[in-house]
Amino acid sequence: MSRQADYVMRTVEDRGIRFIRLWFTDVQGFLKSVSISPQELETAFEEGMTFDGSAIDGYARVQEADMLAVPDPSTFQILPWRKDEQVARMFCDIYTPDGEPFEGDPRRVLKRNLARAAELGYTFYVAPELEFFYFADSGPEPKILDRGGYFDLTPLDVAHEYRRLTIRALEQMGIPVEHSHHEVAPSQHEIIIRYTDALTMADSIMTFRLTVKEIALEGGIYATFMPKPLEEHDGSGMHLHMSLFTEGRNAFHAEGSDTGLSDTGRMFIAGLLHHAREITAVTNQWVNSYKRLVAGFEAPIYVTWARNNQSALVRVPTVKKGKPDSVRVEYRSPDSAANPYLALSVVLAAGLAGIEGGYELPPETQANVFDLSDAERRQMGIQRLPETLADALDEMEKSDLVRRALGDHTFDWFLRNKRKEWERYQHHVSRFELEHYLPLL
Repeated sequence: MSRQADYVMRTVEDRGIRFIRLWFTDVQGFLKSVSISPQELETAFEEGMTFDGSAIDGYARVQEADMLAVPDPSTFQILPWRKDEQVARMFCDIYTPDGEPFEGDPRRVLKRNLARAAELGYTFYVAPELEFFYFADSGPEPKILDRGGYFDLTPLDVAHEYRRLTIRALEQMGIPVEHSHHEVAPSQHEIIIRYTDALTMADSIMTFRLTVKEIALEGGIYATFMPKPLEEHDGSGMHLHMSLFTEGRNAFHAEGSDTGLSDTGRMFIAGLLHHAREITAVTNQWVNSYKRLVAGFEAPIYVTWARNNQSALVRVPTVKKGKPDSVRVEYRSPDSAANPYLALSVVLAAGLAGIEGGYELPPETQANVFDLSDAERRQMGIQRLPETLADALDEMEKSDLVRRALGDHTFDWFLRNKRKEWERYQHHVSRFELEHYLPLL
């Protein structure tokens, strides 16, 4: 048993922890959990805990049901919202009964892509801007709690206390927060987690989403990461601030460059742009995701890059003087309901493809892309992101890059599952159709 596992065993005994929750995710990014007692912990570390993989979306067929969840002791944390008894959690890696890593485990998918980056000499760091809404309940008619706007610090922002409690809970679990604020839409909020390596960040995003919801429920309200719950307002994104480090140095930084970007950084952006359409089904995986990616709001819909231009898909934020390590690339299309393990995998794969292939970065788009005509965008070679989940899946299905990044098992299952989601949506008759067509036709 490792030193970290020994530490966990001692902590569980010393702190009187009653239950340990073993966490993992299905392919859609929904958190799964099994609780064990302290008496089962040593067995879990040494042998893993058996569960029925055929009951988990994207895992095994019925005839190959058995799976093993092996806890990662480095992810051990006590859950701060449980007041009645001490409960802890650990993320798990999933294995087959013969001890082989399961290729359909989203955490395994990300680990494999990070190993590929390491082979090239890079460590991948990420900081997400996570947006979400607070509503009075989870009913089909969203009831907002406030009419605050961007950065408001007034009685209009009645949910600042929920944000404060959420941040305190996150920090108690070792997830440092950079800052938080009210976002543009009514009842919309944003919390930014501090930069860290991509695997830790993916685990942190899963923990973040549950924490936000738990704190909201304690207050008698509901939190949602649905990309676009309010028709006339901005949706919730997950802007990804990313960089690659090599030998402790920011590989995106170049002294004297007009953008602050090295050739590596420029090729990484070129890879994101070149493969943007084919990775969108993963970074924006829900039917509702494409209600956010529309004109008239802040979400990007055109494949461009810029420095100080909020309409661009990829942005290079201004770097503070004397801080070369803060040079980074911001990818703005993902939404906060994406599976973070898969989303970070395809984004990284696209950037690395740009570096390995020596992709040339197209000219910076300084104009507001939304103000250009269709003819002007065509003349500039500016593509649009997919407009529906079906379009995005068509692009993904043709992509060798996404298949390699996800692996055959996850790639094929994801496509099948999302095709079914789109078919169900196609059968739905919306309120818009009833209100506009029923009186006329």
